[in-house]
Amino acid sequence: MMAELTPLAISVLALLNERPMHAYEMYQVLLTRQDTRIVKVRPGSLYHTVERLAGQQLIRATGTERSGNRPERTTYEITCEGDEALRRRVQTGIESYVYEYPLFPVVLAESHNLDEQDALLRFRRRVADLDNWLAELSDALATAQEQVPELYWMAGDYLRTQLACERDWLATTIERIETKDLPWQPRNM
Repeated sequence: MMAELTPLAISVLALLNERPMHAYEMYQVLLTRQDTRIVKVRPGSLYHTVERLAGQQLIRATGTERSGNRPERTTYEITCEGDEALRRRVQTGIESYVYEYPLFPVVLAESHNLDEQDALLRFRRRVADLDNWLAELSDALATAQEQVPELYWMAGDYLRTQLACERDWLATTIERIETKDLPWQPRNM
């Protein structure tokens, strides 16, 4: 039984499903497409993922090239096994909900440890931060809409909807605290 594909491994296999490329090119494509909004991408982790996928025979090296003074770059392609693993992981990822234990619900559950004014300040800052993220994401999606079919950017629309829901919930929570509909209890009570 093969280890479950990480989000970064899914991205690498999907890129190689488009065409063979070397790891640096994969990194650049992920940055250009702003896929870093949906998957954590660092050069070191990308190279490690490529090596791991090659070791699992989900991708294979097709050649090595050097351009000028740059280091050698190995080009990879997806194997039949990699294509099948990608398809299976996308299928199970879509149909099965997995709770991923994000940080925000944990700190929200412990926000009673802050005094009311401090909590309100932090909630307002988060709303402002979410508004900035939403504006950036909306701009990116507007650009994507002009360039590629919706099928390729619907994950961004999902993220935008998710962020808007969180922002709206927080704005309502702030209002409830301010109107005393949600009484704020000191942490020692």
